[in-house]
Parts: sequence; C-alpha cells; structure tokens
Amino acid sequence: MKTQLYTLFSSSPNERDLREIAQALQQGAVMIYPTDTVYALGCLSNSEKGLNKLAALKDIRLEKAPLSFLFEDLSSLSSYVKPFDAATFRLLKRCLPGPYAFVMEAAKKLPKPFQKRKTIGVRISAHPVLEALLPMLDAPLVTSSLHNKDEVLVYASDPDELLSDWDGKVDIVLQAGAGGNVPSTVIDLCQDPWEVIREGKGEIDFLA
Repeated sequence: MKTQLYTLFSSSPNERDLREIAQALQQGAVMIYPTDTVYALGCLSNSEKGLNKLAALKDIRLEKAPLSFLFEDLSSLSSYVKPFDAATFRLLKRCLPGPYAFVMEAAKKLPKPFQKRKTIGVRISAHPVLEALLPMLDAPLVTSSLHNKDEVLVYASDPDELLSDWDGKVDIVLQAGAGGNVPSTVIDLCQDPWEVIREGKGEIDFLA
C-alpha cells in the first residue's frame, strides 16, 4: 500500500485535494487527519472496506470498540442518536463544534456493524479542514485518537513523525500543521445528571 500525503492549509484548504480525499474515503480509504484536539485515525462509517482495514490496524472488534462518530453538524448527528430533550440540545449547541465528545443513546437503526450498540460516542470538530471535508461525504467518519507508540497518555502530534510511523499502513495522511496533545473532554449524556468521564481540552465549568 502506498500512502498518499496531503498537506492542507487550515485557512484555505485546497478544494481539489479535499474532493480527492472524499473520493478515496468513499472507496474504502483509511486516513490519519487533524482534529481540533489531537490527530486521529478513521474511515467512512458506511464503508465495509474501510472499516475492515481500520479494525485490522487497531486490532479491534468494531462492534464493541471505543470509536466515535465524527459528524458534519447537529442535524446529521441527530439521525444516529435517540431523540433528546431541550436541555441536551442546548448543551450540544453550546459545545459543538468544539473539543468535546458525548456519549449518547444510539438510534435503533445504526448501520452495520454498529447496529447492536446501545450508546455511541459523537463529535463535531471545529477544525476548518474537517469542516470543509465532511459536507463532501455521504456518511460520518468513524474516528479514534492516535497515541504515540508505548506511551498510552501521549498523543502523536508531529505530522512528519505520523507519516514516518504510518507510511504504507494507511491510505492517506492529511497534514495541517502540528496537532495538539490534549484530547477532547468526554461527557456521558446517558447518566442523570450528566457525567464527565474525561477532562480534556473542553472546559466544564459551566456544568457545575
């Protein structure tokens, strides 16, 4: 496998490159890409080919793995989760797009192989490259944060090191400058009251 490198400027990502990336993802590509927190590994959530590659790379079972869905906006997110109340809507509206991941009750009809999940992790990233790319896709991305090898709590952030480590393993490395080392804040909305299960980049003072 030859890894295709794309270097995009966050201020004005090249549309031709974005369309090539979108087409590759539709055909089953697995991609490393920046988010508004850390670099991530992912593929289209409706691509059997991409999902099988991702599972092999991560050595996981997709049915139960702690993966999140990365959405374009709240409207697309809403079709993957159960209907939620006004308070939850206000919270999501306040935090997204942004450095938060939410655990929510899954909709009854998720695509395979996720159809048996009771809950899913959801994200809407504020990264400008993703904001430009996601509207070109016909499904959300399934995403997993990248850790440095043998360092569980250290996140890979240098684009050149990412390419070196993953060259020939993934289809695409999308560079857009150095990534962060602080992951998203994770909030479980299935609990009453809501529960912060990981403090990360997103502030939580307003939840008190």
